[in-house]
Amino acid sequence: MTTEPPALELTRVVKDYKGLRPLRIASLVARRGERLAVSGLDRPAAEALIGLITGAALPDEGEVRVLGRLTSAIATGEDWLASLDRFGIVTERVALLEGSTLAQNLALSFTLAIDPVGPDVLAKVLELAEEVGLSGSSVQDRAADSPSEARMRVLLGRALALEPAILLMEHPTASLAPDAVPAFAEDVARVGTGRGLTSVAITEDETFAARAAERHVKLNPATGEVSDARKRRWPW
Repeated sequence: MTTEPPALELTRVVKDYKGLRPLRIASLVARRGERLAVSGLDRPAAEALIGLITGAALPDEGEVRVLGRLTSAIATGEDWLASLDRFGIVTERVALLEGSTLAQNLALSFTLAIDPVGPDVLAKVLELAEEVGLSGSSVQDRAADSPSEARMRVLLGRALALEPAILLMEHPTASLAPDAVPAFAEDVARVGTGRGLTSVAITEDETFAARAAERHVKLNPATGEVSDARKRRWPW
C-alpha cells in the first residue's frame, strides 16, 4: 500500500535572512489535513519561513518538500507561479483596499471588476463571507471603518477563495483584541476541518494555538530543534 508523503516537510534547513541569526529548522512535518501551530519565530523569521515553504526562497542548507516535491525542483518562473495555487496565505503584509467595502475586497479573489461586484461573483463573496464568520451586513462596510477582526476574516477569506491545499497563517492574531481571538481561532479550526486543509499557523498566541490547532510545536531559534509546546509543565 502506497503512503502519501506529508503535506509539508522541512529537514535540516538553514536560511540566512539577515536576522540576528539564520533561520534553523532541524525537522518540521505537517501531515495532510493537520492543523499545526508553530511558535518561536518573530515576524521577519515567519516571513522567511513562508518564503521557504512557498518556494519564493530556497534554503541555504537542507530540504523543503511540499506534497512530496522538493521546492528546489521548481525549475521555472511559470512552474513556481503554478505551484502557488497550492497555498492560501493569511498575512497582514497583504493590504486591503481601504476605500472599498469588505465585499469588494473579497471579490478581488475572483475578479478585478469590483465596482460594482457582479451578481455571480457576489454570490461567491457572500458564501465565502459566511464561511469565515462575516455577517451579511458587515461586508458592506468600508475596510477602513471595519474592526481588526473583520479585516482578518477578509484576509482569511481571500486565502481560501481559490481552494488551496495548504493554509499558511503568519501571526494572524497580532492585531486582534484578546477577546476576539477565541472566536476567530474556532472559526479557523472549523474552516480547516471542513475543507480538509493542512494549516500551519505561525503564532505566539497560546489562546489561538490551543483552539485553532491540533498540534502546537515550538522552535528553538538557536538550535533549530522543534519540541511539543503543550508538554505539561510541572510546578517543581
